[in-house]
Amino acid sequence: MTTPVERSPYKVIILCGGTGMRLREETEFRPKALVEIGGRPILWHIMKHYSRYGYRDFVLALGYKGEMIADYFENYFRLSCDYTLTLDGRGERVFHHEPGGDEQGWRITFAWTGQDTMTGGRIARAGRYVREELFLATYGDGVSDVPIPRVVDFHRASGRAATLVGVPLPSPFGVVETEDGAVTEFREKPLLGGRINGGFFVFSREALAYFGGDDEELDRPLNRLVADRELGIYPHDGFWKSMDTMKDVIDLNRLWKAGDAPWKTWSDAPPPFVPAHQLDPASLAPRAEVRRPVPAAAP
Repeated sequence: MTTPVERSPYKVIILCGGTGMRLREETEFRPKALVEIGGRPILWHIMKHYSRYGYRDFVLALGYKGEMIADYFENYFRLSCDYTLTLDGRGERVFHHEPGGDEQGWRITFAWTGQDTMTGGRIARAGRYVREELFLATYGDGVSDVPIPRVVDFHRASGRAATLVGVPLPSPFGVVETEDGAVTEFREKPLLGGRINGGFFVFSREALAYFGGDDEELDRPLNRLVADRELGIYPHDGFWKSMDTMKDVIDLNRLWKAGDAPWKTWSDAPPPFVPAHQLDPASLAPRAEVRRPVPAAAP
């Protein structure tokens, strides 16, 4: 079981507003952040990883089909729990158990950051919800087992305005070593020299001054930070994978199905199953929770 950790006061901004053009087979119908691994959106997997370390206050920077992401969480209990619905015009639902994890403690801010806003602009817009001295940020399409608290500690110790997680650069091809026309070694997609941006960040609040308008990709403010020697790097040699193509979706689902998903750093116990013939109907009421639907906003 995962050891419970204290809730962190710091927010996590997750970029989930892009169109995901390289994954058009999926993103034509839903945002990339809702593409599923093991029956759950990749966004859920990312949030579970942060939540495992106590980071449960999220700001979702929405754009393309963002309403589908909001709907997913608005209906989270309905899609995750047994419940009873009374068709009496009021639409009251009685939920008979919790989802089984720490999701009930998540606090999610849905930030509508614009349909065509670039990644840097989305963080700038979402930054209005940051009041604490630092915040975390990541993309909504990559999973890793990066130890978030160590990255935060590294950032604090560095005294810099920003820290990114650097991961090894994997080769997309196998490498062949030869000698005198003969193959001496074949390495399947080895790691190359250097590191790439792994997409996990810690920013001090003053770093928001480096961000510009809606038309800026994230590399623009990062390069400004570099120019001022205010960007640090935390090297991570563990698991990391972005979901950019259909092959990535298949690979991640294969790992999850095999029970070999290194990014699954949490351990949730599912709600206990009680056979129907052992249920005491009177015992259901104290555990039930009534949730009324939120009225639609006036046009």
